[in-house]
Amino acid sequence: MKILVVDDETDVRTLFEQRFRREIRSGQFSFSFAYSGEDALAYLHDHASEVVLILSDINMPGMSGLELLKHIKQQYTSPPPAPPQVMMITAYGDEESYQQAMQLGANDFLTKPVDFAALKEKLTSLSSYEN
Repeated sequence: MKILVVDDETDVRTLFEQRFRREIRSGQFSFSFAYSGEDALAYLHDHASEVVLILSDINMPGMSGLELLKHIKQQYTSPPPAPPQVMMITAYGDEESYQQAMQLGANDFLTKPVDFAALKEKLTSLSSYEN
């Protein structure tokens, strides 16, 4: 399962690669990283049919995660390909961000620090559902 992680903090790459080392090695998950909403859109433009899930931070300079979510949902109005699942991640678990993300079509909402055990469980169930 191809996952695009969008976060302006570059150390997130190391964190995901460490936490999902076994799943990456086995080929269960494949991660790509974008460090802004604009980078994510460019990546999706070139790899639209590959990405199954997007994990996006909400608070980023330039295009926010919510703006990115809006672009993604507009971009995939007429399949194929099927739109990727989108999980929003924020350091602020505020109700307003949650409501906004859900109204824009987010599939899930996580707060930082990310509970990697719970995330791994969600990704594994998505992965098995996909196959």
